[in-house]
Amino acid sequence: MKIVLPMGFSAVFFFILGAQTSKEALNRATVSEAAKLFGLEFTEAERDSMLSDLESNRTEYAALRSVDIDNSIPPAQNFNPIPVGMKFDTKRSAAVVSPPQKTQAPENFEALAFYSVRDLSELIRTRKITSLQLTQMYLARLKKYDPVLKCVITLTEDLALQQAKRADAEIAAGKYRGLLHGIPYGAKDLLAVKGYKTTWGAMPYKDQVIDADATVVKKLEDAGAVLLAKLTLGALAWGDVWYGGKTRNPWNTEQGSSGSSAGPASATAAGLVAFSIGSETWGSIVSPSTRCGNTGLRPTYGRVSRTGAMALSWTMDKLGPICRTVEDCAIVFNAIIGEDSIDQTLIDVPFNYNYQIDMHKIRIGYVKSAFASEYENHDFD
Repeated sequence: MKIVLPMGFSAVFFFILGAQTSKEALNRATVSEAAKLFGLEFTEAERDSMLSDLESNRTEYAALRSVDIDNSIPPAQNFNPIPVGMKFDTKRSAAVVSPPQKTQAPENFEALAFYSVRDLSELIRTRKITSLQLTQMYLARLKKYDPVLKCVITLTEDLALQQAKRADAEIAAGKYRGLLHGIPYGAKDLLAVKGYKTTWGAMPYKDQVIDADATVVKKLEDAGAVLLAKLTLGALAWGDVWYGGKTRNPWNTEQGSSGSSAGPASATAAGLVAFSIGSETWGSIVSPSTRCGNTGLRPTYGRVSRTGAMALSWTMDKLGPICRTVEDCAIVFNAIIGEDSIDQTLIDVPFNYNYQIDMHKIRIGYVKSAFASEYENHDFD
């Protein structure tokens, strides 16, 4: 005789309720077939005893399904991964960045496509180049290389030109906003931008327009950055295949860019944007950054607002930069962190970047047993 644990009963119970959509009455055969999927067995009496509750709960679940809950509505319970009693530094300091490496515009203007944000910011600040020139160059490259890379869902050209002209006017008037002022970038198309489609890379949502700007988009606009394009993501933030095809690795176009931040990684690596914003639930920044040869920052949960971003997993989703250098990631990260009075998971702690920090004083903890066994790419780890 097999003993059925409550967990087994619950698994079958909820599977039946989730799978049944018709008004056809439930019977013992329905319970038996569902139980097979879980490797469970019930007596005839046990199956009979389930039926009335199954019918009652099916009615209640049908009522719940009739309530339309928008993707932006968070769960009732808030996830907080911080260990009890853990303390954070509260002192705030201005970011200290390294001196620029390149302070003159190159003879070949298009060489700027692969400059770091740090160097581009200095050239714009000193008015050796203009944001409009840089924006037009990147827009031309996006149009030229996207047919091969398939990294763009929507060009935000009108918005980009408007933002670039405004940046140049402000800088000329002495109103410099900081290191991202006038810097062109791309955003993964799970971030809402007012007036443009937000497709989530999936055919059912290819014409979706969300009449709001994601918090990250707002923060970057406040920093003076220029939005060039909404970049591809694997459908519903999974992989590198979206409704327009497969996004490609610019260094090997026979290969996908990996995902799901497929477009941000591909476009940044190909010099089509100065930096990009991706998202990560389970490797979606680090994997395409590794594939395409970028530097990607998967932030700590609770550092960057997800307001206006498609939710895949409320307890795992994170937004972060994909750049050419570590310092570029620090610059962008510093601009997008912080509370927004909407995302309840945000932690108000400082980010005090200083390139002069003594790396010998930094300690990194890791789980030794996680690296003990042999696996693919073990030597690289």
